[in-house]
Amino acid sequence: MVSNNYIPYGTQWIDDEDIKSVVSVLKSDWLTTGPKVAEFEKKFARYVNAKYAVAVSSGTAALHTASFAAGISKDDEAITTPMTFAASSNCVLYQNGIPVFADIDKKTYNIDPKEIEKKITNKTKVIIPVDYTGQPCDIDVINEIAEKNNLIVLEDASHSIGSKYKGKKIGGLSDLSIFSFHPVKHITTGEGGMITTNSKDMYGKLLLFRNHGIYKNSENLISSDEGDWFYEQQVLGYNYRLTDIQCVLGLSQLKKVDSFIKRRNEIVKKYNNAFEKVDEIITPSQLDYVESSWHLYVIQLDLDELKVNRKIIFDEFRKNNLGVQVHYIPVYFHPYYKQIGYKRGLCPNAEWLYKRIISLPLYPKMTDEDAEYVIDTVKKVIKKHSKR
Repeated sequence: MVSNNYIPYGTQWIDDEDIKSVVSVLKSDWLTTGPKVAEFEKKFARYVNAKYAVAVSSGTAALHTASFAAGISKDDEAITTPMTFAASSNCVLYQNGIPVFADIDKKTYNIDPKEIEKKITNKTKVIIPVDYTGQPCDIDVINEIAEKNNLIVLEDASHSIGSKYKGKKIGGLSDLSIFSFHPVKHITTGEGGMITTNSKDMYGKLLLFRNHGIYKNSENLISSDEGDWFYEQQVLGYNYRLTDIQCVLGLSQLKKVDSFIKRRNEIVKKYNNAFEKVDEIITPSQLDYVESSWHLYVIQLDLDELKVNRKIIFDEFRKNNLGVQVHYIPVYFHPYYKQIGYKRGLCPNAEWLYKRIISLPLYPKMTDEDAEYVIDTVKKVIKKHSKR
């Protein structure tokens, strides 16, 4: 099988219904801070079984806003995983806190709760686990650790909308959960994010931070209310609002999220069946009590079975029109983190894994023919470089 078309590792699926919904808002009186924002928040909260949801301008904005609500401030420590996008720890730096990296479980690739416990100090304020590739982290254990040490759990669920942990949807199981609506994620608003919580107090802080730190309602004002025009800034917040244009797209996409996840699972099943007996490939391992929504399909190369390193394999996949990627470079490998004092060797499991992983194309718009081409190409390249 030959493909003349580039197959990316992920992409959005926008249909006519999505386009019509956006056009309807463009023709309306409200382009931003209007009724579609509240509607999207309400329906998203209902989908993930959380009491409250706050829409923001990106997944990164969601992390930053949630970090504020969690109370991270100067010199507070927050424990997270290095196997994530930089935003998961950058949000701590935005609040003048200190990211602390705990190593991963070599089987699930998620943060290891035992390693979290080792990193707790009297400065620790928050735990930021990441549901890597869509597989939920061990939330019950992490919540127990947090409760025992009086910590907040801020779950980075950017990969895991629709995922389940012990039968319950991700989004209402941690103190705070954040989601991303970037085009490669399960649903998209172009750019956008959401924070969910069951805490009324946290909810108020999220709303405040999203809108410049400004209150308009009289019950929250510090000074006397001078009239209907009056408002006051009480903290240093940001303009992290999401537009009605984006929220109506999110509403349209949310209707299809379960069908998107179903299709992802169908492709994953094809991949698992195809690679199960390829000795040079280790397929993703899933815990019995979780249901991943499969944002990414990450294979691990058994380098002992191959004559070449990961880069050779990666480059050949790309030459064959597979838009493979690597998720992720350990965060503290980046030059910025080196400049502020982080060194290699902090998380041996994560560093070991990084040298071996490749993300294969996975998105609901993929056809069966696309999936078969991916499978055939992977097998061909692996066979070419196998020691067997």
